[in-house]
Amino acid sequence: MNGLPILTLITALPVVGALVAFLAGKHARTVALVTTLAGLVLTLLVWTQVPADGSIGLLERAAWAPSLGIEYHLGVDALGALMLVLSAIVTLMSVDAAHHVHRQPNVYFGLVLLLQAGLFGSFTALNFFHWFLFWELSLIPAFFLIKLWGGARRGPAATQFFVYTMAGSVALLLSFLAVFLSTGNMDFTELATMASSGQLEQLVTAHLGPVMMWLAVGVLAGFAVKVPLAPFHTWLPAAYSEAPSPVTMLLTGAMSKMGVYGLLRIAVPLFGHQIAQMRTPLLVLAVLTVVMGAWAAAAQKDLKRLFAYSSVNHLGYCLLGIFALAVPAAGAAQQTSQAAALNGVILQMFNHGVTAAAVFWFIAMLQQRSGGERGLNDFGGLRKPAPVFAGLMGIALFSSLGLPGLNGFVGEFLIFRGVFPLSWVAATVSILGLLVTAAVILTVIQRVFAGPVSEHWASFPDMHGGERLAMAPVIGLMLLLGILPQLIVNSMNPTVLNLLAHWRF
Repeated sequence: MNGLPILTLITALPVVGALVAFLAGKHARTVALVTTLAGLVLTLLVWTQVPADGSIGLLERAAWAPSLGIEYHLGVDALGALMLVLSAIVTLMSVDAAHHVHRQPNVYFGLVLLLQAGLFGSFTALNFFHWFLFWELSLIPAFFLIKLWGGARRGPAATQFFVYTMAGSVALLLSFLAVFLSTGNMDFTELATMASSGQLEQLVTAHLGPVMMWLAVGVLAGFAVKVPLAPFHTWLPAAYSEAPSPVTMLLTGAMSKMGVYGLLRIAVPLFGHQIAQMRTPLLVLAVLTVVMGAWAAAAQKDLKRLFAYSSVNHLGYCLLGIFALAVPAAGAAQQTSQAAALNGVILQMFNHGVTAAAVFWFIAMLQQRSGGERGLNDFGGLRKPAPVFAGLMGIALFSSLGLPGLNGFVGEFLIFRGVFPLSWVAATVSILGLLVTAAVILTVIQRVFAGPVSEHWASFPDMHGGERLAMAPVIGLMLLLGILPQLIVNSMNPTVLNLLAHWRF
């Protein structure tokens, strides 16, 4: 290992914090807050140290089991560093929102920190074996958080979540075992280099026959469940609605990004040629995810299920951008569009993570103040007794809608700016998702905050000082990135160009 092993420290920190939290009893939340704050500081430090040329830096490498192709190999470029920052922000938000966990708080916050360790490990590992350990590690605490602290139907929801994601993991594992048998290698960067020259496909075909397309399907299936891509999304509404709202913040704000990150770090670099061959059906599924997610959200009366489907819709834009840029032999104009689409996908990942986590945090506040109510038609006129709450939640909702000037707009704009020249039909049909989402969000604002306030909610408490202080940085980040998206784009663009230069479609 070269230099300070900061990526190892980032991954180990929440594990140590979890062990302390398990022993801390009623003080576990304080331990979790300190740990997640320290994690955020370290991830911001990593963000400032990524190579300016877009390559992978902060490398840590050591022999593990060389005969099995396994080594301890960590590293991040701007993409990985941004996902670390997002994971740290969302986990801190989740811990801050979970101040009403009274039953076994030590176990709850210990599991949250283990989940964060799984996220950090997934975004830093560059060897499949090492990466797969953390990919699975994130699944286990998420299952127990839903199962033990969820709603009335938490059992079936947790089981469905576990079965779906495990099925995706099995598909991933089988595909990579085939790659290892053919190459003797499980290193992402080395396999990507082999794929860009066509050597990977030659080796797989020589050892196993013409199965490269099937391996690509297996890898895509694994990530499609995680994002999720329709029709692999059916686990999501139940899991999001039955999980405690702070856990839902983690599921939508960070865990769903593992799937999109996996597509960008593993699927496209290794199987870009096969993805290009499947481009049309994949684009159809991405458009279905965008449009179906929006229409399904419009049919919901439960706010958590509504925004669960809205998350499907928003992540569908990421899938649309990724699959659209899989154009063989792209010309100069197409390369510009590819760069715009990929920049948009990465911005959308970060912005959706922050915004969706904030929306579910506000829903948690609604539930705490109303005795558990979260129906679309349960409220009305809340802006009168709780103007600050209505105003701040309104900013988060308008960000989710994609209002210009807020962070939610920039990623979606860049995705459509890039996708339209690459696949104008897919972009045009996906516009329906934007229109329906706008109608859904405006309906939520109208039903919850506008109109006369009923006598039952006349004394609805507004946000107190601590809640305003906790939410201020999140709302500030939405405004800042809406006005100055170049804070991320300028650092991300070299990585985007570097990725596109090495992908083989």
